[in-house]
Amino acid sequence: MLSADFANMERDLQLISSADAVHVDVMDNHFVPNLTFGVQMVSRIQDTSPIPLDVHLMIDNPERWAPDYARTGADCVTFHVEATDNPKRVIDAIHSAGAKAGISVKPGTPIEPYLALVESVEQVLIMTVEPGFGGQAFMPEVLDKVTAVRAQAEHLGKELWIQVDGGVSVDTIGQAAAAGANTFVAGSSVYAAGMSPQEAISALRVAAE
Repeated sequence: MLSADFANMERDLQLISSADAVHVDVMDNHFVPNLTFGVQMVSRIQDTSPIPLDVHLMIDNPERWAPDYARTGADCVTFHVEATDNPKRVIDAIHSAGAKAGISVKPGTPIEPYLALVESVEQVLIMTVEPGFGGQAFMPEVLDKVTAVRAQAEHLGKELWIQVDGGVSVDTIGQAAAAGANTFVAGSSVYAAGMSPQEAISALRVAAE
């Protein structure tokens, strides 16, 4: 929703009703240099969205805030492992608040120290741009982390959403899918693709397949 028209949020939610989920970027201007939605706004998006919410927390102190976002009714709440000294505690708090839990890593963060957490989460998000702003170029050099997460999930025999976020377009989504991703966040390539959002979503699906 970072690429949507914030003054016409309900309209723009309806325009992507054929997507699998609404990806809502929560930024606090501390963990990343941008400021977006708070709990109240996410709750209102939840009330008006035709599809489930996938909330991505780019914030400090997820121990304090992640359960509040889970209690909005969001389907999944993902937080950054770089923002906490105890990611397992945050995972448990999200689950206790009634949502699926995900972990995310920035492009410069190694994934290996966090592979053990795959067993405890429903989603792992590999950032394919530096978090904070939409419209950035895709970073293919981070796709080895996607492959490592896929291998860990297969080793555990676990169903897992392996998500990539940043620079996803019809030109890059195939690379991410080939590396093992199965969940793709697309903003400007949906809302500013030069076609309707529904057509853009269909084109992305075809490119991924």
